[in-house]
Amino acid sequence: MPTAKKKRTTSTDVNIPEKLYFRIGEVAELAKLEPYVLRFWETEFPQLKPTKSSTGQRMYRRRDVENVLTIKRLLYEEGFTIAGAREKLKADAKVSRQQPPLPFLAPTSNRDGLKRVRAGLEDILKMLSARPRA
Repeated sequence: MPTAKKKRTTSTDVNIPEKLYFRIGEVAELAKLEPYVLRFWETEFPQLKPTKSSTGQRMYRRRDVENVLTIKRLLYEEGFTIAGAREKLKADAKVSRQQPPLPFLAPTSNRDGLKRVRAGLEDILKMLSARPRA
């Protein structure tokens, strides 16, 4: 009798609930890890900085949960070492800080391009203000 193959879930399959904070047990369950692994990773990855509640419970933000899933993917699926995963996360953070969030906010010395955009916007404003109102 053939055995059913268990579908292996990856870190990209995880659906993170819309919450502000997650307790360590919830994060461990989402990531399918033991809480001691998360506590160890906090010592190895500066990106993991859960706050502590008044009772001393670790409270992870959504970004922390995303980092846990990324670390798990790097270590377990892509075969990185802890040091390699730490460097990869650091490099990815550096790249994301260097890229402007929106292309039109990028610093530019192209004054002609800005003048064309401004002229186009002024033309649109003229067309809108010239329309008869209903």
